[in-house]
Amino acid sequence: MLPTAALIYSPRFSDYDLGPSHPLKPIRVERTYELIKACRLLRGAKVSVVAPAAADEDTIALVHSRGYLDAVRAAGAGRVGRRFYDYGLGTIDNPIIENMYEAAALIVGASVAAADLVVDGKADVAFNPGGGLHHAHRARASGFCVFNDPAIAIAHVLRKCGEGVKVAYIDIDAHHGDGVQEAFYTRKDVLTISVHESGRYLFPTTGNVDEIGTGDGRGYSVNLPLSPFTGDELYLWAFKEIVPPLLQAYQPDFVCTQLGVDTHYQDPLTHLCCTTRGYMAVVNEIARFALGDAATRRAESPRWIAIGGGGYDVTVVPRSWTLAFGRMTGKKVPQFIPEEQADYYRPARRGGATTAASSEEQGIPLHDSNGPKIDDDWLRVSREFAEQSVREIKERVFPYHGL
Repeated sequence: MLPTAALIYSPRFSDYDLGPSHPLKPIRVERTYELIKACRLLRGAKVSVVAPAAADEDTIALVHSRGYLDAVRAAGAGRVGRRFYDYGLGTIDNPIIENMYEAAALIVGASVAAADLVVDGKADVAFNPGGGLHHAHRARASGFCVFNDPAIAIAHVLRKCGEGVKVAYIDIDAHHGDGVQEAFYTRKDVLTISVHESGRYLFPTTGNVDEIGTGDGRGYSVNLPLSPFTGDELYLWAFKEIVPPLLQAYQPDFVCTQLGVDTHYQDPLTHLCCTTRGYMAVVNEIARFALGDAATRRAESPRWIAIGGGGYDVTVVPRSWTLAFGRMTGKKVPQFIPEEQADYYRPARRGGATTAASSEEQGIPLHDSNGPKIDDDWLRVSREFAEQSVREIKERVFPYHGL
């Protein structure tokens, strides 16, 4: 039996545009939608496309302060005289743009819509590729993120479902999910797990193994930092050592994932060395827990709120998220990118001309056809780093979960 899946999408996602030179390109989400559609993943009674509405202020204020909301609204309306920089606005990472509040509120609304669909039992999984802005803090923009839509979606689930509901948040972006961790650091009804490149080497410099929560939340914040040049095999090993055991012990009612693709070896901002095949191996691990296989899916299985995230190579992101959505729908994806989309992914020749599509070899694979060559010294260093992180998590966190 195929899962019931929803894709949350609006062409207005492109309003969240931080400028032509900014690395966060809205085109990556538009291309994801077009590629998913071209691969025929939106066909069938069990798949739907849902247009989101902007989240209301009370919903955004589940995570952010009212003063911060006023500052974002004022900055986006072009007002002057406020100390926007104190709120992280007007920086290189988070420039002020016209109608910034409205653009960010739509992203939040899309993640909340995904949450509503799964909570209401209308979908087993709902995917918002436009979201994943996991660095925004209660009263500060950070790391391209104005409002923290994953944290707000989770807070909305807790508000809607009431006491006793548990959510597991899994973040596979190369950057530490610091804003989501902060939002739930003192709570045990949300288990946050972030697998990321170590803050020794990458923004936001946090996400160490010893950040395990405080008070009631002690043991419910989990960080798995990895070394630069960590590849598919090692990443998957570390993930499987930590994440599935914790999920099985925690038994959440809902799983929320931030599916950033900046772990890819071609990403211009990070230093991990995964491919689409390694990425999908991790997505499959999540899907097995959240959805099960067709023969093993149970009514009590947690439903899945899937959200996009980082990824700054605009040809890698659409391919990766299309592959991920294929797993969410249970449908087989094609081996090659459909021809009507292929020019966007075809390597350019000198002078900017694209290769003509006229022979069998012109097919552009949906999966990576190549991978990185990692130096032997870095293979050793990354292995030792991952083993140390795994060992410390098992010592520090596992006892809180009876493991």
